[in-house]
Formats: sequence, structure tokens, C-alpha cells
Amino acid sequence: MKRRTFLKTAGASGTAALLAGCTGTSGETTTAESGGGAETTTTQGTTVDGGDQTLSVGTYASFVDAPSTSPGVWLKDEFESEFDATLEWQTPDAGVNHYIERSLRGVESGADLYVGLDAQMLVRIDDKLDEALFTPAEGLSRLGDVNEELEFDPQGRAIPYDTGYISLVYDETQGEDGPFTAPETFDGLLESEYAGALLAQNPTSSATGQAFLLHTIDAKGEDGYLDYWAQLKENDVRVLGNWADSYTAYSNGEAPMVVSYSTDQVYANQSGEDLAKHQIRFLNDQGYANPEGMAAFADATEPDLATEFMDFVLRPEVQAEIAVRNVQFPATTNAELPEDFAQYAHEPPEAVTFAYDRLKDNLSDWTDAWAQEFASK
Repeated sequence: MKRRTFLKTAGASGTAALLAGCTGTSGETTTAESGGGAETTTTQGTTVDGGDQTLSVGTYASFVDAPSTSPGVWLKDEFESEFDATLEWQTPDAGVNHYIERSLRGVESGADLYVGLDAQMLVRIDDKLDEALFTPAEGLSRLGDVNEELEFDPQGRAIPYDTGYISLVYDETQGEDGPFTAPETFDGLLESEYAGALLAQNPTSSATGQAFLLHTIDAKGEDGYLDYWAQLKENDVRVLGNWADSYTAYSNGEAPMVVSYSTDQVYANQSGEDLAKHQIRFLNDQGYANPEGMAAFADATEPDLATEFMDFVLRPEVQAEIAVRNVQFPATTNAELPEDFAQYAHEPPEAVTFAYDRLKDNLSDWTDAWAQEFASK
């Protein structure tokens, strides 16, 4: 997902504030717990003359915050032009945690659909709630077009609509004796020449940070990932709160590498940025895949309209438009992307991800152990 607004509010200067690191997923509050206080929910939508139905869709703010480029405004206009209905976006500050908290209080969700779920969110939802927050998708005519490798919900609630790959982004211009080059492996990050060179995110409060942590667990195993992080810490890795914090620091030249998204060059190219400052490295020739999905709330007022919207999103032309505007890859196999997008959006030789069942059994233990051993010292 695009993060231009986050960069601007974080104080990035010049054209660096326009760069889109993506994805992901789903907002940087995906792993943060919602507090018990008041929360702001922004609703974006107006009544369409003659429309009898209103489809209320929750999502993360950056999905709709930039009218010229974010997918949300375009989706609203296109959907309303074809269907006799109003699409109303909800962008609560706490993302999906807003709806978890409502359910815990016994309050109706107040929405029909959520756009921006990932496997880690589903695990948290299922751990916290006894009652179903989302319902399995039924009646989708285009479900067969979704890439099976991106399906992450064994209960069939969340339907993928795009995906991103977590990678390193590095700046060749920061080399002292020539172009800076990122290491090719996880072990390479531990070498002394990369001391203080990496900016990462806290996996307890950031979607990208959590994905990077999971990739280190895949690479080093459950018994070795904490030792690996201890070595990263010895090599002066900087772990900041979220993607916006780390990418702002990277844009300001504070370090030559940042954990980000492999589509980083797409928006950099569109903005006329120096691509030498936006090089992509897949450690171990792998990228951690973090597909985003959409799901209908179990208490949806307009369940049939929610199904129509999901089918609409899976159309090839809509998938392509979302990919370009959200700087992510489509979830379906039949979307045709513009040539420049295909040129600058990099897919890893091998995609790595954890299935829902393994995350459900281990995710909280893994992140809690990381926080105890790394963040608290």
C-alpha cells in the first residue's frame, strides 16, 4: 500500500515524501493493540441520486487518502457508476482493531465489508473473539481467477485482492569507495561492513516489521531466529516503530538500507526519482509474500451487495488498476499490467510465507519472545 501521507506527516522532505513503499499490508497498525479510549473513524461517501443501498466498507486510511492515486476513490466512482448503490469508506484509526473492539463490547460492526486483511490479522481476530467477525465468501463468480498460492484463509472468509513482497531497498549512492551494494543473504547482513546500515521496523507494531521477522524465522528456524536478531543488534541494526518512521529515516540518508517493498521502484520511477537510491535486494533470493484480502462482516446489512463488490474487485481490469494505484501485485492470474509497472515491480525468485495454521499456533509466542529478548533490552 502507498505510504505518501505517512511520509509527509513524519516530516520527510522534498520529493522523498512522494515515494511509495508499499504494502502492505494493510496499514501500520495491523499488529498494534487498540486501546480502550475514544477513536476517530472517518467516513468517506455521499449519497448517489436514486441509489437505495449503501455499502459500508472498512479499510486502512492510505487506501483512500490520495484521490489521484489511491485505489479507494477510484473504486468508489467506478462501483457507483455501475451499481445502483453508494459506496461508503470507513477508515478507523486502529484499522481492523476498531471492529475487534466493537465485537468485544457486543456492538455491531457498522460495516458490510473490510478491505485490507492479512493472515496475521485473521490470527489475532480468531484468538480474541469467540463469535465470528467475518463470514465465508459465497457466490463469487471470479473466485477461480485468484492465484491459489495467495489464498491465506482456510475458512474462506478473506479473498485476496493484491499482494506485496517484503524486501530490502538500498541506496547505491551511499557507498564510501564506490556504489553501495546490499548483501545477498541474511548472513551477509551480519558482516562488519554493514554495521549500522539497516533500518527495520518493530514486529509488534508494524506489518512490514512482522513480515521481516517471519522471514528471519523461516530462514533461521524457530530455534535460531532470536540468536540471529541478537547478532543483528550487535551489528547496530536500527529498529524503529513502523514503516513510515524507517522509510523517512532512509529517505533522509540516515542509513543505506531499509526493510520495505519490492515495488518501491514503481512510484520512484513515476516520480522521476533516481533509481540508484531505490535498488531492490531479495535476501536468499526470497521475498516474504503478504497478500491482502477482503471479507464480509458476519453482521453485514448488505451481504449481497458485499458479494457483488468483491466480484467487481476481482475483475481483470479492476485488479490491474488496484495494482497500479496501490503499488502492489494483483491477486488474480488474468490481470494485464502496464509495461512500466511490470518493468519496475520486482517479484522474488522464491516467495516465502507462513500458512494460517502455523501462524495461529505460533505467532504470538514468536513476537512475544522477540519483544522480550530484543525490544526490552
